[in-house]
Amino acid sequence: MRIEKKHITIKASNVLEAWAGKFDNIKRWLPKIQKKQTSALNLYYYCYWAEIDPNELLALKDDRSSTKAEEMLDTFVADNDTGLTQAGKYNVIIAVKSFFKHNYKDLAKASGAIQYAPKEQYKPTKDDLRKLYRQCYNPRDRSMLTLICCTGIAKETLSKLTWGHLEKDWQTKDTPHISIGPELIKGHGRGRYKGVRQETFLTPEAKRDLVEYREWITKRTGQPVTAKDKIYVMIRKPFEPCSYDRIGSIFIEMSDRAGVSFSPHDARRYVQTALEEARIPANWARKIRGRKVRGEEAPYSKPAIEKLRQFYRKDGVDKLQFLTPEAISVAELQKRQQIVEELHRKIYDREPLTEEDFAMAKRYNIRFVTRRDVTKVINEAEDPNDCANGEHCGEAFKEVVESELLSYLQVGWTIVHNLQNGNLIVRKG
Repeated sequence: MRIEKKHITIKASNVLEAWAGKFDNIKRWLPKIQKKQTSALNLYYYCYWAEIDPNELLALKDDRSSTKAEEMLDTFVADNDTGLTQAGKYNVIIAVKSFFKHNYKDLAKASGAIQYAPKEQYKPTKDDLRKLYRQCYNPRDRSMLTLICCTGIAKETLSKLTWGHLEKDWQTKDTPHISIGPELIKGHGRGRYKGVRQETFLTPEAKRDLVEYREWITKRTGQPVTAKDKIYVMIRKPFEPCSYDRIGSIFIEMSDRAGVSFSPHDARRYVQTALEEARIPANWARKIRGRKVRGEEAPYSKPAIEKLRQFYRKDGVDKLQFLTPEAISVAELQKRQQIVEELHRKIYDREPLTEEDFAMAKRYNIRFVTRRDVTKVINEAEDPNDCANGEHCGEAFKEVVESELLSYLQVGWTIVHNLQNGNLIVRKG
């Protein structure tokens, strides 16, 4: 069956609730993978094409000697009328094989082979990163951006990073060292990834932002941080650690406001490119990015951490730092932060924004979805008769806390504003 996406009611925003949640084998699969929504949607496309449900799909491997599941996957690859691009097909195949694997019915490796040439990977420029930095609305997000752009720490690792991973007295070092064990990086220390560690460092600008964030979040929570505390947390009570999905949404929001395509994985490519340009030896660069070092058995062997820091400081810092004094004025950032907080206060208190407010937002590149959205949130009456479409406006917009955000996004709501108190205004549809 041809997959006509425009006619399919199951979308990424509702696939978990409307489809995936109905099948126990999918419920077993999803907790074991990272990209839950997109993977579930790709599996749905395959079941839609094959005209079977996940239970019937998995049953094809009840007989381990049967090759029906593999043959079906090969038929999917050969079908030129699926309605998917080669990249789309590739993603579906990955999801299907993962679904079988995590239900302990692995497909033969040769099945689903596809000739797919991925497009050239995007590498952000320093100017791109400066645009993103200007769109960070609080010290946490600024620190998160500069940290991943000098360490190459992956999103999953970032969600589990604690203050204890920083070296002792890190605030006194110009390029503080971060040591991350194998359980928190790719492969989780199993199989060929056994013993792999990430030994990375902060640039002076990333250290500065982390110090500022630590002071800010300590004052906000009223509690000193400990070595066991997660570094990045929600910015309102109860200050829970930022989840993998929440970290992803922070960068999506930042990217949308800046008009720059960016993800945490792009930061890893930025770090890799910078280290290559700095001519840091490949094996040493792999240590910094948390990858297995070729030809080396012991993760603690030479070069020693201090030697690695020396090369990082000497050759890497200039290539990695992107906040030059000319590009980012501290005074300008502070002024912009004050304006952002004042606009958010007005929105939260339902005060009408003035022409001057909109002019300042434009001058400092503070993005709203549309001017109409802002005024609608603030000024529209709660009486259904006062709404142009007869819909109750209180149901069209809602203020939610960060921990609730994902459940709203999954069913089609979109973010309109980040409020000063850490909450968000979301809009239906």
